[in-house]
Amino acid sequence: MPVPAAPAVVVDGLVMRYGDTLAVDALSLRVESGTITAVLGPNGAGKTTTLETCEGYRRPQAGTVRVLGLDPVRDRRALLPRVGVMLQAGGAWSGVRAVEMLRHVAALHAQPLSVDLLVERLGLAECGRTPFRRLSGGQQQRLGLAMALVGRPELLFVDEPTAGMDPAVRRATWDLLEELRADGVTTVLTTHYLEEAERLADHVHVIDRGRLIASGSPFELTRAGGATTIRLVVTEPFPPHAPASLQASLGPATEVTPVNAQSLLITGPADASTLSTVSAWCERHGVLPESLTLGQRTLEDVFLQLTGRELGEPAGGGAR
Repeated sequence: MPVPAAPAVVVDGLVMRYGDTLAVDALSLRVESGTITAVLGPNGAGKTTTLETCEGYRRPQAGTVRVLGLDPVRDRRALLPRVGVMLQAGGAWSGVRAVEMLRHVAALHAQPLSVDLLVERLGLAECGRTPFRRLSGGQQQRLGLAMALVGRPELLFVDEPTAGMDPAVRRATWDLLEELRADGVTTVLTTHYLEEAERLADHVHVIDRGRLIASGSPFELTRAGGATTIRLVVTEPFPPHAPASLQASLGPATEVTPVNAQSLLITGPADASTLSTVSAWCERHGVLPESLTLGQRTLEDVFLQLTGRELGEPAGGGAR
């Protein structure tokens, strides 16, 4: 029987503070080799601090981090050739031309990928002679991903890999990340596109206020307990205490989560009785539904239910 591969990343009891702010609170998680793993959380949940610690840019204040079995700070020199890092912004000199920067990074590696191949796959030919500062946000992201890939990494960290990209380039990038997985490359990504995490990730870690609050495959997280959802969207903002009132009408088997002033997410055993109860509640409270949608939970639904916030909302407390 083959021996399972060691985890690519192991975070055990990580604690990180900024002054009085606890950014990462005894966080533990694993990233299995050969997978795409998404780390999700509201803005300020501690994702960036955690990944920067894994990348060796920060030293753990408590707990341990191991990347490919090594300490990312103490063993940084040994890790650098094996790890690719795509930052959310920056990483190139302001005045350098895009393809020149990519060729420079390629020259730093012993066996780089073909620069021309990366230029073609990531659509960089159109902007190859453009200075970095004049690239659009999506073009900068494409160049950042190419720079992270050109050294043939075993492990790839990508922060918002498709931010600012048009839909066609975003899908091409997804295809490339899936090809890398098929070749055995491990990818850790953060993203604000939950569709991206649901499409790509073998495993998802959800972090909130520096703690791991859920972990599993997208299927496990969205189908847990066989729950389905109802999205109730109304024409005018809900009256005060509407979620609590509707929750009381539906009972403890169903959970009501506000999405915004005119939308609620109802999670639980959605059947004809549930729909009837929701409709009756709307009638009693003078609420006019604009839409009432029944379906399986998405990763966005799960995230909202777990954190009480949409992905772009701040977690509070000033963490990163």
